[in-house]
Amino acid sequence: MSLARQHRERHLAAQTAASPEMEGGLPGARRPTSALVPDPASQAHAQMMLRLTHDLQRLKQIQSIELKIAAKAEMLPEYRPWIDGLLKAAEQTGRGVQDDLLPTIMIWLIDTGQYHEAMPLIDYVLAYDIALPTRYERSAPALIVEEIAEAAIRLQGTGGSFPLEILEAVEALTLDSDMHDQIRAKLHKAIGAELATLAETIEPATPEFVPAAERALVALRRAQQLHDRIGVKDRIKRLERSVTPKTEQASPAQTEQAG
Repeated sequence: MSLARQHRERHLAAQTAASPEMEGGLPGARRPTSALVPDPASQAHAQMMLRLTHDLQRLKQIQSIELKIAAKAEMLPEYRPWIDGLLKAAEQTGRGVQDDLLPTIMIWLIDTGQYHEAMPLIDYVLAYDIALPTRYERSAPALIVEEIAEAAIRLQGTGGSFPLEILEAVEALTLDSDMHDQIRAKLHKAIGAELATLAETIEPATPEFVPAAERALVALRRAQQLHDRIGVKDRIKRLERSVTPKTEQASPAQTEQAG
């Protein structure tokens, strides 16, 4: 994509989102029927939605999850200028635009492991209460929490590390959102696992170890509280043993009795 085209699409997206006509609906949805020629911003939005429809049809024909992810990674750069324009308009106007494009791209970024790039879109979707496309049978907060948490748990299961700042940002952004306890438990499990791994890199004899381990225990215990089969019991026990002296110092009374 040329720089000129990128600039044009960013500008048109911002112009579309900032239009007073777009308050609470799709771009162009409230244009009078007498308007024979749509404005450039509406035309550009229609083209973007047509591209999205085409790409969704292409993805539907791919059976392999791995190949779907690769295809999404290939498609994403074509949407970047438009998304940048929407985000810029939101900063200027303090409101978002409800349509299927931005939340779809947010999910694709999560699917392709581009978590830092997804965060501004996650913030936008949650801040402006943007509904997900009807093909997703979950609320936006529930999907975001579950997809991020499961990605982290998968990576942690192979010995990898997931960005703790992403997990904690998602937790903060969805703190007041209603969702199934099992979903939120996954997020606390992922956070606890990252914190536990960090604690394990600290020498147990140092003063920094116990606070770090206790911080991990808070998250893991919360996961356990929300869903008792979340699979954190062993990690909790190991951490508890590490912060508890293996033997208690005998009290003076016990020492006298022993004598």
